Amino acid sequence: MAEINVPAAGGNKAGGRRSKKLSTRVDLTPMVDLGFLLITFFIFTTSMSSPKAMKLNMPDDTDPTVPDMPVGKSTALTVIPVNGNRIFYYHGDLKDALKEEAYGTTNYSMSDGLGQIIRTKQLALDKTGKRKDLVVMVKPTPESNYQNVVNVLDEFLINDVTRYAIMDITPEEKEIALAKSAGH
Repeated sequence: MAEINVPAAGGNKAGGRRSKKLSTRVDLTPMVDLGFLLITFFIFTTSMSSPKAMKLNMPDDTDPTVPDMPVGKSTALTVIPVNGNRIFYYHGDLKDALKEEAYGTTNYSMSDGLGQIIRTKQLALDKTGKRKDLVVMVKPTPESNYQNVVNVLDEFLINDVTRYAIMDITPEEKEIALAKSAGH
């Protein structure tokens, strides 16, 4: 609240009357109280951002009696993230893919990137009724970074790919992936 302090009437002086300057004082205590109430309100009503995690199932590789899971060549897609946000991919077996030119290089673009490659593979498998059998193998190179792998996993989540594996890359695959992706 504002208050005005008026001094008591003084003696009469000769000459014209001067207007007296009045002193004003504003009490800011209610404003501070309101500020703290608002801060408290926003702290209690704001939800903190919760971390988001993607479920990643890894096989138990400690048991040598468990056989490797067979994957059909027609349902396999291998994705190799390389440096520079590029991805080398091939369908089926590497040697067969090189002979049949069933490989390529892409990026993370929304219109013609990795997501489009996955959707094209899914549509091809829909014709044979084997969409659920699609297995995507991710083989990151040492030149790729962690964000590249996360982007690939995000594309799997967006395109509803439920069967995928993160695997070690062979020296042959690394050499071919780096050579083929360097040309683009």
